[in-house]
Amino acid sequence: MADKKAYLKVDGIDETIELPVYSGTMGPDVVDIRGLTAKGLFTYDPGFMSTASCDSQITFIDGDKGILLHRGYPIEQLAEKSDYLEVCYLLMYGELPSAEEKEHFVRTVKKHTMVHEQLSFFYRGFRRDAHPMAIMCGVVGALSAFYHDSLDINDSQHREIAAFRLISKMPTLAAMCYKYSTGQPFMFPRNDLTYAENFLHMMFGTPCEEYKPNPILANAMDRIFLLHADHEQNASTSTVRLAGSSGANPFACVASGIAALWGPAHGGANEAVLSMLEQIGDEERIPEFIERAKDKDDPFRLMGFGHRVYKNFDPRAKVMKQTCDEVLGELGLDNDPLLRIAKRLEQIALEDPYFVERKLYPNVDFYSGIILKAIGIPTNMFTVIFALSRTIGWIAHWHEHHSSPIARIGRPRQLYLGEKKRDYPER
Repeated sequence: MADKKAYLKVDGIDETIELPVYSGTMGPDVVDIRGLTAKGLFTYDPGFMSTASCDSQITFIDGDKGILLHRGYPIEQLAEKSDYLEVCYLLMYGELPSAEEKEHFVRTVKKHTMVHEQLSFFYRGFRRDAHPMAIMCGVVGALSAFYHDSLDINDSQHREIAAFRLISKMPTLAAMCYKYSTGQPFMFPRNDLTYAENFLHMMFGTPCEEYKPNPILANAMDRIFLLHADHEQNASTSTVRLAGSSGANPFACVASGIAALWGPAHGGANEAVLSMLEQIGDEERIPEFIERAKDKDDPFRLMGFGHRVYKNFDPRAKVMKQTCDEVLGELGLDNDPLLRIAKRLEQIALEDPYFVERKLYPNVDFYSGIILKAIGIPTNMFTVIFALSRTIGWIAHWHEHHSSPIARIGRPRQLYLGEKKRDYPER
């Protein structure tokens, strides 16, 4: 039962409409407007910016205070004390694993890292210069044709098996995209390596010699996976939940999430950072572009600064900055032209009153883009790695939707502004 009520008075309706108000564990109260349909009314909320489409126990964000919690744990603590697969367990099951549970979880993930051999033929159907996200949309959706023994969404065991398969196989599929574009042979996963080490092995290893992942780079890769694991009801996660509400299989739902993430307004932010650095081109041109960024009439924007959700600071950015410094120090890339531009922009954003007053601090995409470039990952692979990381968030929300007793197919309404009914003209 709701402890609070909201009252709505609408012209033309005699009675005052009473609506329940619910309080979550954290965050603002929500007004339950489901009863409005009985009164012939809908709400109007373009972009769903003021609408809670579901209840969830997975992730909480307070953008004004710079808070990001996974199952109640602050992202800063998870980044310091945990690793990506432990966070995967946390998001899936709601609690941190014991040592035995963690070992079993990791072992199960490694058991599923291989993909069906025939899946490799799918890659040959794409052009070598195809965008990796285009390939990922296709091959992830195709997984349902190979692993159709676990597609009963009403069976919790089937949902769990599908989750393991997706978490395990996404690095393999992502690395295959890169290898295909370079003409190099696909590298089989190695289960003696960690999750991040294995991804780097499949990306940069060759059959000619054994690849030994640099522990600092592997740790940076794991941090990137962890910090992008989930971000509440964003566009791609909402897409996965909406697709899942129709009863679609999990592979199709995650493919829909990949398609939504591909949009430059969502998952392309760290790719846009590198494009911006290339546009600036030289440290001497930085003042010119800073002035352009301050000019509201100039379309140029500094990418990787500020955040739509975080009005104060991005809690993931501090962790990512530390990792960025470690990677650049390890690789000795202080004199790389683009990275020198990035470091100078970072300094300006943290010191210039214009950026400080507007809280336009470097965000996680700024630092992750720099790290990925330093590691040697091509810019067009950045969003693929985002998709790889976010798969656990998508699956956790998809599973939560199907575990809910009030889950229903999504069906947004509209404010119709077209023509009224009219007759076809005589001719």
